[in-house]
Amino acid sequence: MSGRWYEVKVVTKSEAIEPISGIFYGMDVKGVSVEDPNDILNREQGPLTWDFADINILEYGGKAAVVRGYFNESESEEELLSYVKEKVQELIDMGIDVGEGTVTCQLVKEEDWANNWKKYYKPTKIGGKIVIKPVWEEYQVSENELLVELDPGMAFGTGTHETTRMCILALEKYVKADTTVFDIGTGSGILAIAAAKMGANHVVGVDLDPVAVDSAKENVALNNLNNIEILEGNLMDVVEGKGDLVVANILAEIIIVLVDQVKECLKKGGIFIASGIIKERESMVVEKLKSSGFAIKETLYDGEWVCIVSEYL
Repeated sequence: MSGRWYEVKVVTKSEAIEPISGIFYGMDVKGVSVEDPNDILNREQGPLTWDFADINILEYGGKAAVVRGYFNESESEEELLSYVKEKVQELIDMGIDVGEGTVTCQLVKEEDWANNWKKYYKPTKIGGKIVIKPVWEEYQVSENELLVELDPGMAFGTGTHETTRMCILALEKYVKADTTVFDIGTGSGILAIAAAKMGANHVVGVDLDPVAVDSAKENVALNNLNNIEILEGNLMDVVEGKGDLVVANILAEIIIVLVDQVKECLKKGGIFIASGIIKERESMVVEKLKSSGFAIKETLYDGEWVCIVSEYL
C-alpha cells in the first residue's frame, strides 16, 4: 500500500472500544488502530512495562480512548464522516456510553500510520501462563509461561482488551488435554492459539472476514501449531462435529443470535465462553442462555465488560 488515506478518528472511552471498532469493521476499512489508556496505565512494570512513546496515548489526559479507521483516498470524506457519526449515534441510542464520541476525518500519509501503531503494543502477560508477544518484540520466557507470538495487523485484536483477557482467563480454567475448541470470530486467532498452547486437542477458528482468516492463519504458522484449523464462513456452515468448548468474543447482540447455533455444535456438558458483553446487556444474554438450555457456571467482570461462562445441559 502507498499514498494517502482518510483517517476517521473517534474519541471515545475504553469501555466502548469494541463497538466503535465494530463500526469500522462493517465498512470497507483498510486498517483499524486503537489507543486505550487503560492498557498503558494498567500495564505491569519490569519486562512488560510501557515506554516513553506510550505517553502519546495520554493526549486526552488518560481518560479517553481513540479508535481510528483508515480508508482509500477515493472514498468520500463527507460520506465517511456522516456514516460513522450516524453509527456512533445508534450506539448511544442503544444505551452504550461512548464517552466524548467526537468523529473527525483527515487525509494522512501512509507512513504516518502503517507502522507507528506498533510502538504501543508490548508483551503482555494474561493469567498465570499466557504471554502475548508481538513478533517484533523480544521477550525472555520464564518457566511455566506459554508464549503466543502474534502479528495482529491493524484490524485485529492484540489481546490487551478486557474482553480478550477474560476469555483467556476462562480458557485457562476450562481447556483440558482432550478438549475440542471452536473459536467464533477468531480475528487474529489469538484465542484459538491460546487454547492450543494450553493443551487443547483440536481447535477450530472461524471468521466471516477473509482478511481475518488470512491473519489468523499467519499467526498459527508463527506459533508452529499443527492442531488448529482456521476456516472462513458461518459457524454451522463450516464446522463439522461437536466441540467441548466454544468461545466467542463478540458483541452481546450477536452472541444472542449465535446461542442456538452454538447449542447445535456443542456436546452435552460442553462449555460456552461468551465475552464482548457490556454490563447493561448482561441480563439479556443470561436470559437467552438459560432459555436455550444453558446453565451459568460463572461470570467474570473487568471494568464495564462481562464474560459469561455457561454449560450446555
